[in-house]
Formats: sequence, C-alpha cells, structure tokens
Amino acid sequence: MKLVVNTLNLSTPAGLLVGLIGRARFSRGPRGLFYATDYKLRFPAAGAFTLGNLVLTKHDRAYIDQRPKLVKHEERHSWQYFFLIGLPMLPLYLLGAAWSWLRTGCPASRNPFERLADLADGNYVERPLRPLRQVFSGLRSRPRGQ
Repeated sequence: MKLVVNTLNLSTPAGLLVGLIGRARFSRGPRGLFYATDYKLRFPAAGAFTLGNLVLTKHDRAYIDQRPKLVKHEERHSWQYFFLIGLPMLPLYLLGAAWSWLRTGCPASRNPFERLADLADGNYVERPLRPLRQVFSGLRSRPRGQ
C-alpha cells in the first residue's frame, strides 16, 4: 500500500527523477523500497536520503546491504511521505532541519522527522540544545554584509 500511495503522491517518481539526474543505479530493496546507489550529485551531503520509497545513496549496494539499521531509518522516512501525502514533506523537512540547526548547530539532531526515524539508526548523534538567546545574540552581533 505504501508503494502505491507514494507513487500516486509523486514522491517516489520524484525520487526516480532525482536518481536519474544523479546517474544512480537502481535496484529493489526490502519491504517495497527501491535503492538508487552510486548517486553522483553532491547534494544532499547525507550518506543516504529518501524520496518516497526510493533510498538514494552515493555508496554502492553492498554499503546499504550491510546497514540494516540505516535501511530501517530510511524506511521510516518513506512512511513519513505516505502520511504527509508526498512532496509536502520536503518543505516541512527543511523547516525541521532549519529549526534543528538553529537550536543545535546540526540539521538532524532536533529535526522531528529525523527523531521519528530514530537518530541513532540514521547515524546521527543528538547534540545539546543551545539557548535561544545565545543563538539570537550571535545573529545580532555579526557585522553587516556577512
């Protein structure tokens, strides 16, 4: 069902397009997932990322086959696309990454999507929160033009 819904909500087709642009190699994974390995683009910098039911990685197939926890993490993201009706997840994810970066200096540590997918399974380390007054005072003290 997730595969069908993520195809209809266009998140998996968007992943296929990104994989084609990134000259990835496609193969079938477990539980309705597909892999796009040997992805050539430098963005995003993550070791793996998911669009719909497609897990994209710059690494080869052996890399992802040897990391079942990472696959579970990415599979949880595929369910997030399912529940958020596909591509609306992308701006919401970016908001979560911005919030996390603001609070911790890391785009994943306080990102609700990464937390729900299990930080440790995604190879993320939970960073401590920075006080908001420290964050905002750092922004105000920068000279103009920087």
